[in-house]
Amino acid sequence: MTTSSISTRNISALTAADVEQLAARLEGDDYSNPFEGLNDWHLLRAIAFQRPELVEPYIHLLDLEAFDEA
Repeated sequence: MTTSSISTRNISALTAADVEQLAARLEGDDYSNPFEGLNDWHLLRAIAFQRPELVEPYIHLLDLEAFDEA
């Protein structure tokens, strides 16, 4: 299993198919070590901040919740 290492500048070049493959790896959770999955999770999170339209179908993988700090 290989993980993606994409710099911030390359996130703009990602396609919906790239994000779909990333999400499939995360959903499958078949990594040889926990750090590979963590790297993919961080990548998906970075994409969510820069290109949220690509991550919308997979937002459940990030487990992001709105918090009321009041």
